[in-house]
Amino acid sequence: MAPRRSKPMALSACAAATTVAAAAAGGAFVVGGSLSATLGPRQLSPEVVLQSATQTTGWQLPAVGSQSMAVGATFALAAGAAAAAAAGARRRSRAKGAAAAEASRTCLRANPIATFETSEGTFKAEIYLDKMPLTASNFIDLAKSGFYNGVHFHRVIPNFMAQFGCPYAQDPRSPRSGTGGPEDGTSFKILAGPEEGKEVTRRNGGNIPDELTEKITNAPGTLSMANTGRPNSGGSQFFINVANNDFLDFFNPRTPSKHPVFGKIVEGYSLVQKITEVRTVNDSPVKPVEMISITID
Repeated sequence: MAPRRSKPMALSACAAATTVAAAAAGGAFVVGGSLSATLGPRQLSPEVVLQSATQTTGWQLPAVGSQSMAVGATFALAAGAAAAAAAGARRRSRAKGAAAAEASRTCLRANPIATFETSEGTFKAEIYLDKMPLTASNFIDLAKSGFYNGVHFHRVIPNFMAQFGCPYAQDPRSPRSGTGGPEDGTSFKILAGPEEGKEVTRRNGGNIPDELTEKITNAPGTLSMANTGRPNSGGSQFFINVANNDFLDFFNPRTPSKHPVFGKIVEGYSLVQKITEVRTVNDSPVKPVEMISITID
């Protein structure tokens, strides 16, 4: 549903466990060692109804019958300790290598930043490809294809949200603004996560499957998917929250709204606030606010 505004997210201890015993005459040697209101056919993302060891090598040497035996036992212990130390070193080396590889993968997987150039200025947002791979990949695909270029914000409400992404809003006065989406049958590939590389086809009006997985709340500055209120009815439209709109969270049991968050503004939030405060007629800006381009870094 369109979002609806309610009323007033050393050698570790393993060597220490080693026990070496040498039996000898007279003694022993031991080491103990993880929007939804639908207004007619309009897709009202933010719902219009204004109404988220120590290696202890404590060598205890009880009286041993012969010094040579004690020395032999000492050599045996030293050899065992050396072998254990070498094994521990190899384990630490492998662990460091695994950690370095993981760090490298993390660097490579840094979330993309989207730069939104509008007729009123520029703002940037982190796109949560790591947490919302399907929804984020859909957005990235549309942005890179130029789908959003020239589209206008078709609905803005102060202290609530700014909605955008309908292709009919290329014409800022179109009565169909808020009802469109990507072309049906187009597809994109998931760019991260367990289903990385999987191709997803937009269906039933260019819509994608709901990704109701990560419990990220609709906080100020977040980007959230618009829909008609029916399951799997989001496509290209999204809104940017400028208030704490947790009543739009899919995981809020007190509301039927299900609007998953897939990004958050990291630069230029005040510009988005300004856009929501422009003069409007029926929530549509009197002076059109155009999205010139969205680039992905």
